[in-house]
Amino acid sequence: MIQSFLLLRSYCIGGVVLGENKGYIRTSDEKGSVNIAEEVIAVIAATTAIDVDGVHGLYISHSKELTSLNGKKGLSKGVKLSIDEDNIVIDVHIIAEMGYSVSEVGAEVQKAVISAISSAVGVTVATVNVHVCGIAHEKGKKPDASAPAQKKAK
Repeated sequence: MIQSFLLLRSYCIGGVVLGENKGYIRTSDEKGSVNIAEEVIAVIAATTAIDVDGVHGLYISHSKELTSLNGKKGLSKGVKLSIDEDNIVIDVHIIAEMGYSVSEVGAEVQKAVISAISSAVGVTVATVNVHVCGIAHEKGKKPDASAPAQKKAK
């Protein structure tokens, strides 16, 4: 299987118009090719990151809002992709939950995103940079200082 990264003009797949001049990952073999939009990879990274224990949500820098765990609108806004030649670099901006080890949460996000994209898309991710942009805790509830930093009941 051959992998390449390219820019494609708009065209339609199954009634859905793909964006103009967006980055796509193209895999091809003797049966043909598959083109996967950057947005697909960003959504996979975003949904994977918010499923990691200790991640409260994604940080959206332009509006300083959190992406809802249940909402799909703007789900990839906390994720930035850089695709060139043979490398995919992903930046994930998260809000961590109080009571978790921030460095362990970041490492788990990296591991989960790399695994999810590799299995869903079949490409290798060169780097996942996790940016912890804040800490969230429930209003009116003080964090339990005696609870272990890495374990927290949900």
